[in-house]
Amino acid sequence: MANKPAIAVIAGGRSAEREISLQTGAGVSAALQDLGYPCTTLDADERFIETLAQMRPDAVFNALHGGAGEDGTVQALLDWLQVPYQGSGSRASAIAMDKWITKALARSLDIPTPRGVLLDASGDAAARPPEAIGLPCVVKPRAEGSAVGVSIVHFAERWEDAVEEASAFGPWVVVEEYIEGREFTVAILGERALPVIEITPHDDFYTYHAKYTPGASTHVVPAHVPAGAAAGMQRHALALHRALGCRDYSRVDVLMTVANSSYVLECNTLPGLTPLSLFPEAAAADGIPYNAVIEQLIQAALSRAAVKAS
Repeated sequence: MANKPAIAVIAGGRSAEREISLQTGAGVSAALQDLGYPCTTLDADERFIETLAQMRPDAVFNALHGGAGEDGTVQALLDWLQVPYQGSGSRASAIAMDKWITKALARSLDIPTPRGVLLDASGDAAARPPEAIGLPCVVKPRAEGSAVGVSIVHFAERWEDAVEEASAFGPWVVVEEYIEGREFTVAILGERALPVIEITPHDDFYTYHAKYTPGASTHVVPAHVPAGAAAGMQRHALALHRALGCRDYSRVDVLMTVANSSYVLECNTLPGLTPLSLFPEAAAADGIPYNAVIEQLIQAALSRAAVKAS
């Protein structure tokens, strides 16, 4: 068998999603080894750029989640090193990580998204729930993933705690209208939307605990919704993926009301690839096994080896 390109898997890092990143990295590394790729896993500490420069792998598989790994920082460093990688480039990553900019872009494209306001957590406007949104509402960090720092506020007494939790990840918080409904996600692989997944969390919503604890949520794929509703979610997800400038893959989270009206929440440019992650489930429902997903993604990175990633 011909020698395959050498791959460096970057995982861990310092974000609030470190442990999940390590799980994704382990899954990806195992798949790459099964596929015959020489593979080394690096923790994204202060030395990993120097290590990469010395290693000069043929490509990187970025298994980071949240923080610098998903906000375009690591992507820009890899661009500078001229090492190709899977997933979105630095600009698309930065835009998608910013929930407020993503919301503005969705609205400009007539993609339905919950009404929201952006608040400086240290300003006077953050002292009470905004009148334009009212209660109940959702309070979330402007740029975090995996529902980290997200709260649903039903009563004014909970407001200050919710703002404090969200602002632990940055001074700006997004406050959205609370929309009661079912939770869904649409995975994008290449230029195609995969089957819609319905998520039934056993918490109040799809919290970090519900995402990553076995048995803490139930997933149904394909989701049991009217065909037109599923197609609409897929259409909106793919439109947002393209408008953000994403490439290779992403996952778009959606809410749907009892009247079958859907609302796009956000786009994740580095979806989890752990045993409990939604993206591999969607791919499997479409007949694409885990290793085939990893093969497609690393081939996408290698196809950019001759040109600077953007």
